[in-house]
Amino acid sequence: MSIENPAPDHGAHEDEGRRDFLFLTAAAFGAVGAGSVAWPFIDQMNPAADTVALSTTEVDLTPIEAGQAITVMWQGKPVFIRRRTPEEINSAETTDISTLRDPQTDESRVKKPEWLVLVGICTHLGCVPQGQKSTDVKGEYGGWFCPCHGSHYDTSGRIRKGPAPKNLAVPKYEFLADTKILIG
Repeated sequence: MSIENPAPDHGAHEDEGRRDFLFLTAAAFGAVGAGSVAWPFIDQMNPAADTVALSTTEVDLTPIEAGQAITVMWQGKPVFIRRRTPEEINSAETTDISTLRDPQTDESRVKKPEWLVLVGICTHLGCVPQGQKSTDVKGEYGGWFCPCHGSHYDTSGRIRKGPAPKNLAVPKYEFLADTKILIG
């Protein structure tokens, strides 16, 4: 009896290679399909084009006189810009910060003592405090007053009385010149 060596079956090896190729191809197409389905959901989380366009606001401070305030819009929020008088600056700088609910020095809230820049949204429930116009009620501390729930802010935008937990926010801003700022 003679033993014959069976010839190797090259067809079985080719079938395994073809099967691996088909699995990899199917997986690649599945990944591309999943990505094309997921992309609209991911993309909708990006900020809207109008919000991105308003990401910075340039403001000319030249027409603002001492004691006067203006309101500009930045990212859909009111921003209060006040040119403070020497009395307002002195009041803000001499306040004992240990008596404040949210202790911050005036120096940490302004880049130049004369100019105060704040997001004009009450930190209690998101109302817009009064105090920008000369006819507005300024509250007990000469700054802003939120009539909805009675929060009083001082001439540095710090909470002094009422339910608001935090000071009025200071947005990111920089001076481009002595009389021009860029908010955002």
